[in-house]
Amino acid sequence: MISGLLGKKVGMTQVFDKEGDIVPVTVVETGPCFILGLQDAPLKVRIGFDLVKESRASKPRLGLFKKVGVQPLRIIKEFRSSDNKDYKLGQEIKVDLFKPGEYVDVTGISIGKGFQGGMKRWNWSGGPETHGSMHHRRVGSIGSSSEPSRIWKGHHMPGHMGAATVTVQSLRVMQVDSEHNLLVLKGAVPGHRHSYLSINKSRKKAFRSLDESKRGNVRSSKKNPMKESKAKAKGK
Repeated sequence: MISGLLGKKVGMTQVFDKEGDIVPVTVVETGPCFILGLQDAPLKVRIGFDLVKESRASKPRLGLFKKVGVQPLRIIKEFRSSDNKDYKLGQEIKVDLFKPGEYVDVTGISIGKGFQGGMKRWNWSGGPETHGSMHHRRVGSIGSSSEPSRIWKGHHMPGHMGAATVTVQSLRVMQVDSEHNLLVLKGAVPGHRHSYLSINKSRKKAFRSLDESKRGNVRSSKKNPMKESKAKAKGK
């Protein structure tokens, strides 16, 4: 089975869980994706997503799409697979690959913020605010004295911020809308609206049903457990 799919960020909203609590969620248009290639060693599946006009695709890609028998697609990516025997070229894969209660890892390009100073980019505390200081938000001393007499490579400095590949792990699937190919994930995902995402099944967290009560492990008694154990040791 393929490990994930491609999608497009729709936006954020909120839903209510089984206990009536508000949960902030991100809606992702996931699929339909089409299989463009199968690889045996290692097992991988190449898929495409988001239909486009033929004029928007390059000639080499048009040749690939015609060979497979699908319409031109904007995004192509490879995903891991555990078994390819149930897949064939041109097959359509929809959002029902995922199920509510499952955990996924989402990878996307973060929102670009342009050139930023060190306080915003690296959370610097800043310089003195009073007594005639003229270096409230500027870079301070960055040298390394006589040894090594240069600036260390990788030093935190002002520069370009954002527009980087970011992966958010272990986001829980709250709802799956197979009719409209929508995936509702708990929490935020990287990127702006309509940005493309890779959604992979999580390797760290296993499936947990949404029907399970999250308050099941909360102690019914409000007494201090340390005091209870001391009293029990004294025989009270």
